[in-house]
Amino acid sequence: MKFLSDFFPVLLFFLVYFLGQRNADTALGIANQYLSGLTRDGVIPPDTASLMLATAVAVTVLGLQILVLLLRRKPVGMAQWLSFLIFLVFGGATIYFHNATFIKWKPTVLYWVFGLVLFISQRFFKTNLICKLMGANGLQLPQPIWNQLNLAWVIFFAFVGALNLYIAFNFSNDVWVSFKAFGMTVLTLVFALAMGLYLARHIKDDPAEASASDSTPSK
Repeated sequence: MKFLSDFFPVLLFFLVYFLGQRNADTALGIANQYLSGLTRDGVIPPDTASLMLATAVAVTVLGLQILVLLLRRKPVGMAQWLSFLIFLVFGGATIYFHNATFIKWKPTVLYWVFGLVLFISQRFFKTNLICKLMGANGLQLPQPIWNQLNLAWVIFFAFVGALNLYIAFNFSNDVWVSFKAFGMTVLTLVFALAMGLYLARHIKDDPAEASASDSTPSK
């Protein structure tokens, strides 16, 4: 259920963008009506109208999701706050400067921040956030396996962030929006599945035996 909630703003971004592309005059009219006052010069270029509308809708929905959680006294995760704030900054810059470059950088910045937080927490504070997250659900694994899992996610976030930049600035906006909406989601799901299969090999082992084996000096 949470996955659907997280994916909803991305899906709306995709739908609004392509609807705007297919109805350029309507998109330009709506953008001029609601967004022109948010730009630095009061102008909405026709070639960026649909992207600006999609950005505004996605940021608004993310904000409303957080507001609903707060009103219901539900916890808002750090990742959700971070995603909203980065989207707000880069989305706001996209609308203000009517420049797609900012919103194209947003996924990369978000993924790289995630990876950097995982790396710094493990490297300098000896805190494995993946272990804290998954261990809270009762999953017990040897510490070296947790460290490998943490490193794997760091590498994945670095890779996807770089891949986003490559597609964003070497292909059309249509291709990038499709990749942002579905390509990144599929990559993340496939990687998470691969990590789950990797963990399954170690979950079958008795955690106490695995820990004892890891602490035994090699001959």
